[in-house]
Amino acid sequence: MAFLHQNIMKDADDAGLIQEFKRSGKLDYLAALYQRYMNLVYGVCLRYFDEEESKDAVMQIFEELIVKLQQHEVQNFKSWLHVLTKNHCLMKLRAMKNREGKEISLDGMPVMENESFGHHENGVNIEAHLQGMEKCLDALPEEQKRSVDLFYLKEKSYREVSDLTGYDMKKVKSYIQNGKRNLKICMEQQDV
Repeated sequence: MAFLHQNIMKDADDAGLIQEFKRSGKLDYLAALYQRYMNLVYGVCLRYFDEEESKDAVMQIFEELIVKLQQHEVQNFKSWLHVLTKNHCLMKLRAMKNREGKEISLDGMPVMENESFGHHENGVNIEAHLQGMEKCLDALPEEQKRSVDLFYLKEKSYREVSDLTGYDMKKVKSYIQNGKRNLKICMEQQDV
């Protein structure tokens, strides 16, 4: 019977595994789902940490999933997991920065963060901050919104954004720069 159960989990789609995990609470379903994307998670973690810290982060993210999947309705698990992984890594870097009292950088570039974001003490405030950022992103003009979304959230290059949107390369750079500035202004107004 265990063999049959494993085949069902292997053949099930992401949404089906999530639904079964939420219904039963059995970690087997979550483990089967996570196994599909563990290399992706590990790869993202390697952009921020060394091998050992990345392995630790992969396990910590699995533990986070146990709680977060029960709280959220996830439409596209792979994309959602990618964002969750990046946020986990950035929060861990921020905690390291606070503990050591020094600035953390990635590839020689300081990690960008909003001043008010660093002072949030719990996940509720972080969630509120992220919801505010989504509202501000939605308030941007369509060209800026699409360009910022593709460049920062979908991690596309300027060329890829240009190809996907049909916008001229110079326009893409302008939309991204102006969108980033407008997003920052909107976020600062929300903090007031």
